[in-house]
Amino acid sequence: MNKLLEDKIKTLPRSPGVYFHKSKSGEIIYVGKAAVLKNRVRQYFQSKKDMDIKTQALVSEIFDTDWIETESEIDALFLESEMVKRYMPRFNILLRDDKSQLFVRIDMKSDWPFVSFTRNPADDNADYFGPYYNGYAVKKALRYLRKVFPYYTKHHQTTDKPDLDVHIGLSPQLGVSSTQYKTSLRKLIKYIEGGRKQIVEDIEKDMKKYASRHDFENAASLRNMLRNLRELQTKIMFGDKEFLDISKDRALSDLVELLGLTKIPARIEGYDISHMSGTNVVASMVVFTNGVSDRANYRKFKTRIEHNDDFYNMNETLTRRLSEKNLKDWGKPDLILIDGGKGQLDAALRARDSFQGQTLERGKIPFIGLAKKQEQIVVKHELSNVVINKEKLAELDGYLTISDDFTLINLPNSTHIIKLLQRIRDESHRFAVSYHTVLKRARQTSSALDEIPGVGPATRKKLIKKFGSVKLISQATVEDIAEITGSLKADVIFRNLHGQ
Repeated sequence: MNKLLEDKIKTLPRSPGVYFHKSKSGEIIYVGKAAVLKNRVRQYFQSKKDMDIKTQALVSEIFDTDWIETESEIDALFLESEMVKRYMPRFNILLRDDKSQLFVRIDMKSDWPFVSFTRNPADDNADYFGPYYNGYAVKKALRYLRKVFPYYTKHHQTTDKPDLDVHIGLSPQLGVSSTQYKTSLRKLIKYIEGGRKQIVEDIEKDMKKYASRHDFENAASLRNMLRNLRELQTKIMFGDKEFLDISKDRALSDLVELLGLTKIPARIEGYDISHMSGTNVVASMVVFTNGVSDRANYRKFKTRIEHNDDFYNMNETLTRRLSEKNLKDWGKPDLILIDGGKGQLDAALRARDSFQGQTLERGKIPFIGLAKKQEQIVVKHELSNVVINKEKLAELDGYLTISDDFTLINLPNSTHIIKLLQRIRDESHRFAVSYHTVLKRARQTSSALDEIPGVGPATRKKLIKKFGSVKLISQATVEDIAEITGSLKADVIFRNLHGQ
């Protein structure tokens, strides 16, 4: 261990958090979580007799270590997962290649969603959160969260008799509607994704509202929820962005310096287009708050006119995003990242600048692109609202390529900035492709059912919701179909699907 690292480790705090081991070149080679940062990080540099060969190899390469403090171990757990996905450190893969990843699954499209765990995510339109490598810790964290946001762990069976989970507050109380239940689940999801601070503020606001109306029963219920949330900080287990010390996120601070931004981009939005030869054209908007994915604020768009033209599609998407209504409802981004090169970025900027009498705030939003081949940051002179800091560029071993109205910023792929932008770009691509796939399958499904007399949009929707696909409908009995459509129509559907 070198002298600088030895002195640095002496300053480690006793709080929970996430640590980053770095090599001599500055590459992040391992990301880990800790209940007590001081104790956990120091363990790497003590006796090696109990270490396996892989861990010894890691320790031999550690030249520097950074860390981010969190308010609780739950927050450290969720933040670690996000940082591993951003940096993909090679030792995280090497040391964990014999461990299965665990995902949290919640199917919000169901009337009564339940929370479960799986190691093999399926393409079933459910929401998956993860991956997490410490399955025991994740399950323990969700058990504590269940006391704050009651949820089902299996398919809900309607009954007038409450079970034990209802009595002890782990499942929703009888009389709670599906809408109310889903509202609570969305808060759980927001917590997993790091929205704890906003949740607490919303609960406090609602509690005061009920108290002012003398509805003390509901006010007391919210008070208890707040108490349970605060108690989570003392739980021991083994989130994220609300507790991230944004000034310590190297990628964000480097972005501010390199692009001459007026403030740290707390909200970055990424956009991508997906379609097949101009059909089922969709766009994605992903949001990263304080450098961490914020899925609760993701949005998806289906273009109003289908074009096999990504420039047109990007222009329409950003025009809709930057409308007065959506700026008011969703907030204003601090930075917009376009998946693509000069053409896509130019189309997005034309959308921003197309608003007549646009507000000053909209016009100040910085826009950049990320070209796929060379991972170059694309900037349009003056219009992108960035000022490239050449001293910072040299510090990062980068250089500029200038052509026409555009400047391409070339940085090593190992830099924190590129790692963050790649993470946002890849997430926007994944989200766009998943939505496109859903629409494509829906169109294929609809075409098969469209040919059956008497089956309209409402019936198709009910059938797909019940069985999941045309193939599964064709495998169902007449009696099963009749539960949805009635016996006469079920007979027609059955005979048509079986070519009779």
